[in-house]
Amino acid sequence: DMPETQEKLELLRRIAHRFNEAQIEWALGASLMLFLKGIVSEFHDIDLMVSVQDAERAKAILSEMGELCPPNPKPNPMYQTKTFLEFRIDSIEVDVMAGFAVVNEGRVFDCSLRENQITEQVLLGTEVIPLQSPLLWCKYYRLMGRAEKADMIEKALAK
Repeated sequence: DMPETQEKLELLRRIAHRFNEAQIEWALGASLMLFLKGIVSEFHDIDLMVSVQDAERAKAILSEMGELCPPNPKPNPMYQTKTFLEFRIDSIEVDVMAGFAVVNEGRVFDCSLRENQITEQVLLGTEVIPLQSPLLWCKYYRLMGRAEKADMIEKALAK
């Protein structure tokens, strides 16, 4: 049985509480960010973008909350992310990316989280959730060759 949206949002709220308390520099990206912006109607996992200097502390917090999954023995060559961690917390997949990087036509695009990218914050219960911008993810999805996702964002933003 797949965890429901409500359970995933509750987990996000709990993570936000811990991250904000620890003053970790982070933001929500990918499909859950698009979901909170009303651009997509569903999402599967929770994608957390964390600054490189806070990656270890984020790892420690999430390891307390759930379990760190073993790394993929064959990482996708399309990504050269410095730190990619996958956790399972209450049967929900939580991915952490620090120093996110995408390889496109032989070039490496550095997509690391930067402070000035946190364009918006939303409240989930009492917790502040920093968001990266849909426009930024439109660019990332194009770099990843996921045109469908990028087109969908552009359509939504044109409204």
